[in-house]
Amino acid sequence: MHAIGEPLPMAHYQRCPQCDILFMLPVVKSNQTAHCPRCDAKIRDGRDWSLTRLAAMAITMLLLMPFAYSEPLLRLYLLGTRIDANLFQGIWQMTRQGDTITAAMVLFCSVGAPATLVAAIAYLWFGNILGMNLRPVLLMLERLREWVMLDIYLVGIGVASIKVREYAWLEPGIGLLAFVALVVLSVLTLIHLNVEELWERFYPQRPATRYHEDLRVCLGCHYTGVPDNRGRCSRCHIPLRRRRRQSLQKCWAALIASMVFLLPANLLPISIIYINGSRQEDTIMSGIISLAQSNILVAGVVFVASILVPFTKVLVLLTLLVSIHFKCQQGLRARVLMLRLVAWIGRWSMLDLFVISLTMSLVNRDQLLSFVMGPAAFYFGASVILTILAVEWLDSRLLWDAHESGNARFTD
Repeated sequence: MHAIGEPLPMAHYQRCPQCDILFMLPVVKSNQTAHCPRCDAKIRDGRDWSLTRLAAMAITMLLLMPFAYSEPLLRLYLLGTRIDANLFQGIWQMTRQGDTITAAMVLFCSVGAPATLVAAIAYLWFGNILGMNLRPVLLMLERLREWVMLDIYLVGIGVASIKVREYAWLEPGIGLLAFVALVVLSVLTLIHLNVEELWERFYPQRPATRYHEDLRVCLGCHYTGVPDNRGRCSRCHIPLRRRRRQSLQKCWAALIASMVFLLPANLLPISIIYINGSRQEDTIMSGIISLAQSNILVAGVVFVASILVPFTKVLVLLTLLVSIHFKCQQGLRARVLMLRLVAWIGRWSMLDLFVISLTMSLVNRDQLLSFVMGPAAFYFGASVILTILAVEWLDSRLLWDAHESGNARFTD
């Protein structure tokens, strides 16, 4: 069994993973948080749920998943026929239409990532007992957090319900209760999942109590120390570099590709509906305008998620990359806040794809009344995924390097 780490006995050196300042961090108790004195990034989190409690949540989520995914979320009465729609049916309809990539995006964010979260927590619980290597799972957990989008899918159910009510009578299905419970449990689990505390529990390391000019912070486990003989972190064993490797190149590539995809995503139809053989196409904006006629509040939510957020992410990332290139020294804190904002809101752009997936499983009566996905759906989903990756790949410490006009020595 892995050793259980004790609280740090004394103040020690800590390097901020977001601005790279080196400072003395005092002893932090289990119910306390610590923030960077320069950029206010959270360095230590006060959440202290035990692994046993997290495992209990994971087991409950595992028991709920078959009902939440396979039982009807919504029930539609159309032309005397009852149509039950669940999550898998929408993904299957996307696949049948020939767009397997878009279907895979929806499948991963709504099923794959939550299932991986459950499996990872279960692995930690059993692996701790059996003395297994937990490092790969701990490294994955921190990156998995933003891809679990059950809460966004739940909002998508509400939007799809309002859209479909124009054509038929709709009522909640028996699987909706299980899905809501699954969403609540997943959100609570992610809120109380303190990966850094798990690192200190399973792989405790001696803190840096003495100054060393080569002290670096590991972005994988947030441990501050000196690289070992192979240049790796002594706790998680990944390369301990001063800056992310090729951060700017990868971020620029993802951003440019996202901008290219964003044009057809907004110009081409994202959904097509057939009513008595008549074909009606909707772009993202025309669909929002149509939705506003029945519910202005829901239309506003879709506008923010599908129009405002994607373009805001692109503009913010473009501003940040240009500021790094030209070593701008003004408005640094505003740029740091903008980066944190787009990192937080970026995942909500997947709302449109979730709405399309569920609506396709509800409205499917051939030429009489049928809803299919338009070509813009793929471009929109690809743009969303690319901007999420761009934010993840951008090393925020480069903003501070540029501010200090010293980032040339950190080039890859």
